[in-house]
Amino acid sequence: MELQLLNTLRDHNPIVFNIANFVTVQDVANGLNALGASPIMSAEVQEAETMVQIAGAVCINLGTLTTTQIDQMRVVGKLANQYHKPVVLDPVAVGAVPYRKEVALGLLSDFQVDVIRGNAGEIAALAGMDWQAKGIDAGSGQGDLVEIAQACAQQFQCCVILSGPTDVITDGQRVVKVANGTPLFQRHVGSGDLLSSIVAAFTAVSSTDVYQAAQVACLVLAGAGELVASQLTADRPATFAIDLIDRLSLVTVSEIQTIAKVD
Repeated sequence: MELQLLNTLRDHNPIVFNIANFVTVQDVANGLNALGASPIMSAEVQEAETMVQIAGAVCINLGTLTTTQIDQMRVVGKLANQYHKPVVLDPVAVGAVPYRKEVALGLLSDFQVDVIRGNAGEIAALAGMDWQAKGIDAGSGQGDLVEIAQACAQQFQCCVILSGPTDVITDGQRVVKVANGTPLFQRHVGSGDLLSSIVAAFTAVSSTDVYQAAQVACLVLAGAGELVASQLTADRPATFAIDLIDRLSLVTVSEIQTIAKVD
């Protein structure tokens, strides 16, 4: 895994254009900024083309979608394809809400995405496989997570990150698992949204190999979270969220390499 991409990201400070979830927008902006990227958010379709042109990558999040926002997502996705900018899609709660799944599938047919990042319930829903999702949470099921992720990647011809206690990253054929992290990620709403945007940041500096960029993004965030959790003396989700921003700013390639659990 090419962890030097972290230094490349910090050197280049790529702009990441986010169509964001308003619940987590501040976490995403601060996390990207701390890591070394430059976040920009917009909900206005009239400025979509300019936003795409100046961005290194685009992250589209379905967290708090509206009809107006769906129209913006469609325009932005098509423009990103036109200008050859990587697109990351975060299909929030598509496994629990049929309307969201319908919207996500519509967007996926309207433009090409480079990476889909979701939990088990969301990825299984897009792949048309059985899983019992629970709201924004992964829910439960008996399916093989690697097979589910591969099926989704093959269906949409993109890289898929099925995130959870162990992140599964696949391009439909190759598979990497990142087992770093901490249960505190599940206690902080917005961890998945932040990961999706960090994935976009890494694709901006490695657009020719989004599979590699996705792996590095997962390892950097999971590793940073694990380092934070290792220094907490109690189960403190609020403290974890604050300290995570600091750690994203300070974490080094060598620190991540030392604790990496990659299969």
